[in-house]
Amino acid sequence: MEAAVNLINGKWKSVILYHLLDGTQRFNELHRHLTGCTPRLLTKQLRELEEDGLIQRIAYPVIPPKVEYSLTDEGRSLGPLLLQPRDWGQGWLNRRGRKTLADRVHDQSGASH
Repeated sequence: MEAAVNLINGKWKSVILYHLLDGTQRFNELHRHLTGCTPRLLTKQLRELEEDGLIQRIAYPVIPPKVEYSLTDEGRSLGPLLLQPRDWGQGWLNRRGRKTLADRVHDQSGASH
């Protein structure tokens, strides 16, 4: 239990891994999913996940720089552990009539169109 928790410990690590379940993403794509996360903190969390062997970073030698992140096989093995809290959390929010911060931001941006 301690090993697993230590690997995904960090405010955004499990959320980053969750979004990478959808496939390879660039830095800005990930950052858009993480409402409230600073670019500096995202960079730090991505580096730690890479060091732990859960994600892979590929930098392409182009201008402007292009960097992609994806899950390793070991990172993908966390999928079931990441989906269960998502489902539980959504149920908890629904039972209380609440929305996530991302849902509220999405609702506000939709209302302005």
